[in-house]
Amino acid sequence: MIRQFGRQQISAMMLTTAAMLAFAGPASASTVATTLPAIFPTPVSMTSGQGTITLGRSVVLVAAPGTDPATTALVRTILTSAGVETIATARRVPAAPDRPHIVIGGSDSALVRDALALGKAVPDTQAEGYTIASVAIGDSGVITLAGHDADGLFHAAQTFRQLVKRAAVPALVIRDHPAMPIRGTIEGFYGAPWTMTDRTRHLDFLGSMKANTYVYSPKDDPFARDRWREAYPAATLSSLGTLVATARRNHIDFVYAVSPGPSICFSDPADAQSLERKFEALRSIGVRSFYVALDDIEYAKWNCDKDKAAFGASGPEAAGVAQARLLNAVQTYLLAEDPNSRPLIMVPTEYYDAKETPYKAALRKHLDPRVVVQWTGTDVVPPAISIPDAKAATKAFGRKTLLWDNYPVNDYATTTGRLLLAPYAKREAGLSGELTGILSNPMNQEAPSRPAVAGVIAFAWNDTGYDAERTWHAAAADLADGDPRATDALLTFFDTQHMAPTFGSQPWQEQAPQLKATLDSVREAIAGEDASARATAIAELAERADAFAGAPDVIRSGTVDPGFAAQSRPWLDAMQLWGRALQLTAAGLDAANTGSAAATRYFAEASRLAAQAAAIQSTPGATRFGGPIKIADGVLDRFVADAPTLFAAQR
Repeated sequence: MIRQFGRQQISAMMLTTAAMLAFAGPASASTVATTLPAIFPTPVSMTSGQGTITLGRSVVLVAAPGTDPATTALVRTILTSAGVETIATARRVPAAPDRPHIVIGGSDSALVRDALALGKAVPDTQAEGYTIASVAIGDSGVITLAGHDADGLFHAAQTFRQLVKRAAVPALVIRDHPAMPIRGTIEGFYGAPWTMTDRTRHLDFLGSMKANTYVYSPKDDPFARDRWREAYPAATLSSLGTLVATARRNHIDFVYAVSPGPSICFSDPADAQSLERKFEALRSIGVRSFYVALDDIEYAKWNCDKDKAAFGASGPEAAGVAQARLLNAVQTYLLAEDPNSRPLIMVPTEYYDAKETPYKAALRKHLDPRVVVQWTGTDVVPPAISIPDAKAATKAFGRKTLLWDNYPVNDYATTTGRLLLAPYAKREAGLSGELTGILSNPMNQEAPSRPAVAGVIAFAWNDTGYDAERTWHAAAADLADGDPRATDALLTFFDTQHMAPTFGSQPWQEQAPQLKATLDSVREAIAGEDASARATAIAELAERADAFAGAPDVIRSGTVDPGFAAQSRPWLDAMQLWGRALQLTAAGLDAANTGSAAATRYFAEASRLAAQAAAIQSTPGATRFGGPIKIADGVLDRFVADAPTLFAAQR
């Protein structure tokens, strides 16, 4: 890929390098500097010590009594993946370890506290918190993973997974815990739901990112919406049970959501019993958290005459009262079944903005304060969310809300033909003080959702330490399994899908900013009088076009997550054709610059390929709205169309 060494480009290169440190494979010991690594999500605190610890081929694992066996097994897997061949066990740490000792367990264990003391580390005391202390001792050392609770120890293991991808682990102390108690995704989109395989992979991804919540709420699951009163087929229930077990293994709270709003009779005891039966069936496969979705329904009329008799004439206020009564009954039922159950979650019919309305006032007055309310921000797809916005929502609903962030979901008309791959941005640091958490609504395409979802989770973990660009680069490196060439190819592709639409006419993130900067510089050079600068700009464009055209093959080569390549297939097909069109456009500009008659032929062929690329359609049925694939639209297509006139305009 061509590099232009301006300030912005150098900054981008530095960010890519920083991301690589977290995800790239081991280098030789002689090349590893004793610097602090890049960890994602960004820890609350990370301080360096003296020296490094090289794992080598043999380590000793010291697990404190009562340590979760599954997390112990995970640490073993991480060590094996890092090249460790022999993992011995011991009950304590010797005064002079002859090889690296890895101590794991709860921070309430004396063994773990003594190990932390070697690095003068104090245990983190927050829910889901953890502490990692690595101390170099002679030619060896001790690395301690201490969890405040079982979730915290699991999160410590995920950070350890990143640490050991360096050839040597630096002496350091990490104290870390999440800023928001709820972090994850809600499969809440319209169109083709994810497959069970997609969900399994997504739960593994969520676990690796220290998320803790997944809400099962696909709009097109008939047994969760249109046919919500009916029992799931045995095979489907069994598959969901397997998914629940996967979530538990990843320390993810599997939340089952039902959407009875289109047909429920709020005052009918039979419908309340139908909800309870539905939840009992899910409880039988291990689900312990539940959700009632009342979004995208009509509240100007009742579904039954009983509701008119019970609540009066239909309308927003009456709907709020009826919904609150039902939800309160469900919350009471859940507590009766399990006093330790998590609070019920609901999404209201008025789920966006924070304007005072009769509906919101009714919910605020009548809804059990234990029930968690979701809110999508200032709009269905908000261009930004500020602390004052969240404070207004807290006031409107009478409690801190759980943000349902409709990014990167692509199930609405203005997303037709798009993947949404821009960084997660324009959410104000400090929102953790006014939200109970954030759930991202992802795309129909699971693996391509991860770059944005990684940002959502990283922001929810540490909003004040969140860096959108660095997290975005790290997500690309993770998808590329640390391969630098594949990471660059992914970032080139991400740039073509950078636009983030809203329900309005103006997107909240711009399209293809990196490519646009390159093409704008070519336009400026051609319009200028410096012949040397003009030739250089065209030559650099040709190099950029080669990288652009080659990126799809790199992404498909097997290094990048295969699910990403498969689910992005039509976009990669279109990108390759657009890349060839850009190559021919660069050749045409070069010919025009030297006065060659071949320019016309190059431009004509570029136009033909551009038309062919623009005709590629999205996968039928994959998304709610199908249509032509968009690749850097408004940037690349305009440049290819304008290129034949750039020289004509100055002669």
